[in-house]
Amino acid sequence: MSQLVDKTKNFIAEKVANVKKPEANITDVDFKKVSRDSATFNAQVSVTNPYGHAIPICEISYTLKSANRVIASGTIPDPGSLTANETTKVDVPVKVPYSILVSLARDIGSDWDIDYVLELGFTVDLPIVGNFTLPLPRKGEVKLPTLADVF
Repeated sequence: MSQLVDKTKNFIAEKVANVKKPEANITDVDFKKVSRDSATFNAQVSVTNPYGHAIPICEISYTLKSANRVIASGTIPDPGSLTANETTKVDVPVKVPYSILVSLARDIGSDWDIDYVLELGFTVDLPIVGNFTLPLPRKGEVKLPTLADVF
């Protein structure tokens, strides 16, 4: 009897390990807008759903780092769902207070851009498996707008 239970456990573990999972990548990170107290950056994420039904996105977590410091972090609860058998584009806004941008003045002043590391985590609710987080790291630089761009 114990052999049957062990075989069943191994069979189920193998099937769950081979379940198709959504795939995602960050396609673009760019400057979005300026307000009186902050600057907002936008990360565009492309997520492919291999299933024949929509998958809910439970939350999106993000951490934006520059100069080896965290300059913004947070979560976006319940941002929607992934369309069945398609690629869904999701925008992730990241708001950075000016006080933190001022502290990065040395990096910004040399080339008028911000070198960054963005870490996104897409948590989706997969059938049978449950909550599954897709980690999405990206390094790059964002060019800041000039005064002519703002006005």
